[in-house]
Amino acid sequence: MTTTTVDLFASALHFHPDGDVQAVERQMTSSGSGAWQIATFHVETDAEVHADHWEMHPEAEEAVCCLTGGIRLYLRPDRPGDAEDMVQLQPGNAVIVPRGRWHRLELAAPSDLMSITLRNGTRLEKRTDTD
Repeated sequence: MTTTTVDLFASALHFHPDGDVQAVERQMTSSGSGAWQIATFHVETDAEVHADHWEMHPEAEEAVCCLTGGIRLYLRPDRPGDAEDMVQLQPGNAVIVPRGRWHRLELAAPSDLMSITLRNGTRLEKRTDTD
């Protein structure tokens, strides 16, 4: 086996149940591969973190890690009309988003982020003015 470096800002790592690890193209929606994805992003605008969409992972929790900068992570309320829950992340902080919980991000500053989750069944849903 040849050992090579992987640019984590250009690729994602997929950790498969059989122990294999592969560098692959990052995916925001379901891959169906059964692999856990670790993806690192440099983001400068809310559009790059799909702030206008809710995201949900039905098959696993997600660790959202702030490496540099700062973000606000919002959890959609369980009941219509309730307020969103918000968690602020500074460099070196992470939050674990519960399995099946709709969430979204907004930037406090340009940031480097890392996401770790099983993307099977991942869904994106456009925000509405009533969210």
